[in-house]
Parts: sequence; structure tokens; C-alpha cells
Amino acid sequence: MISEPRIFLSDLFAAAVKAADPLGAIRAHLPEKPKGRTVVVGAGKAASQMAAAFESLWDAPLEGAVVARHGPVAACKRIRILQSAHPVPDDAGLAGSTELLRLVEGLTEQDLVIALISGGGSSLLPAPPVGLTLSDEIAVNRALLASGAPISAMNVVRKHVSRIKGGRLAFAAAPARVVSLIVSDVPGDNPAFVASGPTIPDRSTPADALEIVDRYRMTLPEAVIRHLASPESAAALPDHAAFAGHQTHIIASAGVSLEAAAAKARQQGIDAVILSDAIEGEAADIGRMHAAIARETALRGRPFRKPVVILSGGETTVTISGRDYGKGGRNSEFLLSFALDIDGTDGIHALAADTDGIDGSEDNAGAFADSGSTGRMRARGIDPRSHLAWHDAWTAFHGSGDLFVPGPTGTNVNDFRALLVT
Repeated sequence: MISEPRIFLSDLFAAAVKAADPLGAIRAHLPEKPKGRTVVVGAGKAASQMAAAFESLWDAPLEGAVVARHGPVAACKRIRILQSAHPVPDDAGLAGSTELLRLVEGLTEQDLVIALISGGGSSLLPAPPVGLTLSDEIAVNRALLASGAPISAMNVVRKHVSRIKGGRLAFAAAPARVVSLIVSDVPGDNPAFVASGPTIPDRSTPADALEIVDRYRMTLPEAVIRHLASPESAAALPDHAAFAGHQTHIIASAGVSLEAAAAKARQQGIDAVILSDAIEGEAADIGRMHAAIARETALRGRPFRKPVVILSGGETTVTISGRDYGKGGRNSEFLLSFALDIDGTDGIHALAADTDGIDGSEDNAGAFADSGSTGRMRARGIDPRSHLAWHDAWTAFHGSGDLFVPGPTGTNVNDFRALLVT
């Protein structure tokens, strides 16, 4: 039996993060050295760690830069680490995008571009097309974040309001060969969706983007709508000659990390099941669904026999319906909904966290919950149901002492959820 559930769950999170460590993942996917130059570009929450890992493994000349989020970053000697804002773009991100595009100018077929891409790159690489401004792209990003749209839909819109996304960075590098090494944070691991695919073209169209804007009732600047309706917003398709010979490798993903966590649990004598690594939907709704499974297992021994740890991944969403909202991210919101539905059911302990170590805009990766979480909140004058309605899960879990704060991890393979039922 597990005597310290939170230590056990934290160990599973650590195993999941370790499985997505950039060093080992990149080592297994090093390309052949070119006759010409090697230029490194990239962006994402794991960008600096990926750059440091690649630099340590590449025993030949190289140059380049990657864009990471503001905050602590890994040190590099040959690759410059630029920084910008997440989740709302800033001027530093605009400068970073410009620099990446400059780095791939004038290359030849003898040259090699290594693209190090991870989740978060969409916000870190603002690059509005001619006729639009950074303010327009910020407005698009804010509308997307509040819309409740899944990440795949968000990135269709983003890549058609950009000079760098949707394969445009790779297009600018032609005729050089491009090898993209990707840490996936998207359900299904479609490489074109990670960071809105700066080096990965796909077949989505501006019309698709407009349909998404309409479906999720987004209010965007009129200039953006005009741009999406113009032929200039279309990106080159995957069969364009500029992309010939390019290689794409998903080097780490949620599925691999969940398998590592399951193996860690079994080493400690606890059976483990993985529901899915691609669960999407409203965070609060997905929290209730997970709570129903955990309760059924705890009270009736179905669909799983206890003791067991139930694992899942993917990316939930939080739809902001008004301007009055609090602090928290999708994992904290998931868990507050979960905690309300397991209130008083003994033998259930849970952890929900973002594998990059930051959930939303605060310093926590997520939170812990058990049968007494909401009771501890109420004892401190916190109404958990009201805080859920206000999207203020951080305040609720801060009050109950249940926040999980491991710090930035240096990787990002999306949400990690572990439910221990004993």
C-alpha cells in the first residue's frame, strides 16, 4: 500500500517528465552532418533545453538562435537564447521571429537547418503579415485563449495570421534541408499543430480558419478578417518543392511519458491504466468524467480493480465567458471540478499538472486533490464551487495548501493526470 500518496504521485510526474528529457530524445534523432552550414532555429517552452542538448551532441560547427519564454533558461555557448512572452505575445517575440527568419536567409542545398520545436511556440513567435500589427496578433491570441477551441483549431487560425507559422519558416529556408525535432504537446501528435508548425506545412486553408472563428464566435479585428479572406493568407502546401527532402521527428510525446509513469507505478506494486493521451474538452467537464471513473473504481471495483493508478493526458480548455475571472490554468480547473465530485469519497488521491511545470500564469504546475480538499477550502472560508465558476482554481488550492510547484521542467508534453485509487 502507498503510505504517502503525494510523494507517489510526484514520482510518477517526475518519471513522465524524465521520459521527455530533450537530451536523450535528440541523441536518438541526430541527422547526418551537411557539407555546408548547420543553422539551428526553434521556439517553445522547451527551446533552451533542446538547444543545450543539441549543442552538447553536435561535434561540428553550428550557429543559430531559439526563442524561449521569459524566465530561467538553459545556458548555451553557440546557440543564442532569445526570450519572449507566453501566453500573450510581446515585442520581444516579434524581434525573435524576425531573427529566425533572418537566420535562414540565403542558404543553399548544401546547408542544414535544425528546427527545435516545442509547445508554446505559437505565442512566442508573433509575426503579423503585412497590413497587420502585433496588436492584431495579440487580439487574435486572446480571443483564441478565451474561446474554448481545442489546440488544433486554435493553431489553424494562428498559422494563417503569420509570416512564420504554417511551414513558412521552412519555406524561407529553401533550398536548404530542414530537419524538425519536435517535442509534442498536442493530442494526436500532429507535428503541424505543435507551435502552429513553423517548419511543418499542412493543408488547412484561410477558409478553414474563418470557419473556426465563426464556429467559436470569436470577435477579431476587422483587419484580421480581411486578411483571412484574402489570397495572401494562404501558405504553401506540403507537396511544394520547397519542402522536398525535409524530415520531421516527434522526439517526445505525452504517450511516451504516460507509459513511463505507468512503468514507475508498477515498480511500486500499483497497477496502472492509461485512459488516453489525447483527451480534449472543457477542463471542468473532463474533471467530472475522471471523478466518475475514480468513484466507480473506489466504491464498486469497476471499471478497474483497486489499488490502481489511472493516467491520462491531452489538452483540456477553459472557456472564459466574461471579463470577471480569477487565477489558474486548465489543470487546476480540471482538478477543482474533480475535487468537488469526489468530496467525501475515501481512497482517492489525484495530481493534475502541466508537464512544463507551469499551469496558466502562476508558478504552480497544477495541484493535488483528495476526498478532503474541498472541506479544507471551506474551512478557510473558500467556496470551491464559486471559485470554479470564476475560473479561480489557483486561489482555491492555494487556500487549501494543495498546489503542486515543481518549477519549470525544461520540456512540455502537455497535461499529466494521475488518479490513485486504493
